Amino acid sequence: MASRTQVAPGDPATVDRPVHERRAFWRILLAVVAPLPMLTKGVFYVLSPVSGDASFRETVAAFRAHEGLLETMKWLDAVFVALLIPATVAIAWVARRGAPRLTTAGAFIALTGFFVGIPLSGGVETPALVTVQHHLDPTTMAAFDKAMNGEPLTGIASLLFIVGVVFGLGLLGGALRRSRAVPAWAAYAVMIGGATHPFIPWSVGQGAGLLVAAAGLVGVSAALLRMSDDEFDLPPITR
Repeated sequence: MASRTQVAPGDPATVDRPVHERRAFWRILLAVVAPLPMLTKGVFYVLSPVSGDASFRETVAAFRAHEGLLETMKWLDAVFVALLIPATVAIAWVARRGAPRLTTAGAFIALTGFFVGIPLSGGVETPALVTVQHHLDPTTMAAFDKAMNGEPLTGIASLLFIVGVVFGLGLLGGALRRSRAVPAWAAYAVMIGGATHPFIPWSVGQGAGLLVAAAGLVGVSAALLRMSDDEFDLPPITR
């Protein structure tokens, strides 16, 4: 789509300049991305043969017994890691006009946790996964896993990530409710699904919590798709 910008009086140009805008592209892209990280991570936990609090050796044993699942789980986790920050931006973008202060607080906490936690807490290729997929020595890798978990930087990153999920997404769900930009059920699903996830002890329950959050984010996608480009953002300008 191209809009036309009037040339100021006295400008050497005598015709309007076409401006090629891409607001619809970004709006639709955010709508598509929004539910994907919670959906894929929810499926990851449903498929996982081991709970999150299992020891390294228990995890390796479970992964060996279900080795056919590991490649699928790895790619599901990769989608979660890659798209969690854009999905958080999508929530904030929908809620910001109706609840600016609450959205700012929630987005600041969530994005701080995710920007720190995602790159510093180990990533998708976990020691247990690598041990099984590449047939490495479990004793050596158990020592490596223990050393990594004992690093203060790793502990801080993991803590900030959990704070981002629990408090950041919880506040953003509240901002969605206050802004009335999405149906109430969608706002509560984002708020509850993210905030309860770390406290559910079994993997299927953790996955169910994230799938609830993903359902709420479908409401965020619908709100983005309903927006006009002018509601989404200011039009481009020429210089």
